[in-house]
Amino acid sequence: MDGMPPKDMPWWRWRSNVRSALHMLSDPVFQRECWLTGLPGYGDVTDAVYRLVEDTWLDNWSADKYIGTIFRDAQEAALVDVAVLRVLRIMHQVGADAPVAAYLEHPGWPEAVHAARDAHVLLCANDGEDPDRPPHSLDVLAAMLRTA
Repeated sequence: MDGMPPKDMPWWRWRSNVRSALHMLSDPVFQRECWLTGLPGYGDVTDAVYRLVEDTWLDNWSADKYIGTIFRDAQEAALVDVAVLRVLRIMHQVGADAPVAAYLEHPGWPEAVHAARDAHVLLCANDGEDPDRPPHSLDVLAAMLRTA
């Protein structure tokens, strides 16, 4: 996503949204500097979870369903499933409308961040991109999805 989304996947727009969400969910520095401070343009935890599950319904079924369309292989799907389950468990415990701090202070948050990081790194590597660059703003993501 440094240049263009990975258009070699049939549902690359969905992959781009999932990757964007995993990227934000996997970066504690970003979370403190952007989400916790309310920096405009990056949404919040709920926005990231929405991008993760809105089109994919990963809150209802396994990422295995999307191998070959959104995810390249079973390893990607398995790591995404773990991340989704950990993040959703916390969301259900603290509530979708909870302040960002409630997520970041939740005792399970470090495990959710770690799971999101594992998935993010693998998806980036498989797309030939740097997992350590800062997340794009939501406006940049939207522009990339429109112009690609």
